[in-house]
Amino acid sequence: MVQKRVPMRMCAGCGEQKPKRELIRVVRNKEGEVSLDTTGKKPGRGVYLCPSAGCLKKAQKAKRLERALSAPIPEDVYETLLSEIEAHGE
Repeated sequence: MVQKRVPMRMCAGCGEQKPKRELIRVVRNKEGEVSLDTTGKKPGRGVYLCPSAGCLKKAQKAKRLERALSAPIPEDVYETLLSEIEAHGE
């Protein structure tokens, strides 16, 4: 029996490759709106983060989300991300 390949993605904070399902996706749609993608299926440019406050801080400080999405990230998106991370239970 052939095992299914697990899709891997890189965290924008720590740079580690992890299974896509373990990460939180932030997406920019065609209109340029940046939002959290809890389903992992929203259309648009996506960037992934570990569910850890440390990775979020690193990514925010180095402006990695802005660079990856080529768009400014509103402060409320960072706040939503932080509450999502806390809900994941870091």
